[in-house]
Amino acid sequence: MARSTLAERMTRLEQQRARLAEEEARIKDQERKQHTRHLMEAGALVEKAELLDLDPSALLGGLLTLKEMSAKPDNLARWAAEGAKVFAVEARAEDAREPLVILFPGPIAREVTAQLRAMGLRWNKVLQHWEGIAEHDTVEPLALAHGGTIRRVRLTASTKPAAVAAE
Repeated sequence: MARSTLAERMTRLEQQRARLAEEEARIKDQERKQHTRHLMEAGALVEKAELLDLDPSALLGGLLTLKEMSAKPDNLARWAAEGAKVFAVEARAEDAREPLVILFPGPIAREVTAQLRAMGLRWNKVLQHWEGIAEHDTVEPLALAHGGTIRRVRLTASTKPAAVAAE
């Protein structure tokens, strides 16, 4: 077996160094993305708690007080239980939503379209109807009041998302 020259070994080492630098950059990018996601989730929780309107100084002071109070395990357990209740209520509300199609006999007022959009529906230009995932009981009175018909779209095994189909 021939011995490699110093130049060949140096080239291999430079290639290894470049691969390591590339891997390090990839890991740093993943860490940055994970940190950004964590900050976005924290901001969403602040919004969910309806604290966005607070003065930044007041919000920071409240969070620092919260940090002090979190040293007691009984506080954390109580807070976790209260938060779990809120998430459970939201999950039940999300379960009440279903795919719907709404047809109107003619053009409808802008106020009605704004209400439909606020309910989570959108206009399908191709099929010329309103569609989306919303609560049937909320959409139905609006549709009926303006001469519309509402149709539930049934999910079949081929149209269900993978998580739903697996259940």
